[in-house]
Amino acid sequence: MTSWNETEQIEMHLSGRLDTGNALVFEARMMLDPELSDKVAWQQKTYGIIQIYGRKQLKMEIEAVHQNLFTQPEHSSFSQKIRRLFTKK
Repeated sequence: MTSWNETEQIEMHLSGRLDTGNALVFEARMMLDPELSDKVAWQQKTYGIIQIYGRKQLKMEIEAVHQNLFTQPEHSSFSQKIRRLFTKK
């Protein structure tokens, strides 16, 4: 089981917020404790998954705004102005 202090140290390590001395001590602990090293790896993978999920959510939100601005009649003036900006003259 991971303690709150350990989780906080892992977080600080992954975000680069540990000072040099504490970073070296933490890295030494990871070398001596394979379980800690695994926890760090899993936390890093978790952050990666969260980042991917966040990007997908953002893309979906942007696409929804795009669809709204370029298909709804009340935004036709805006849509035309934008399209004119990107047409060859």
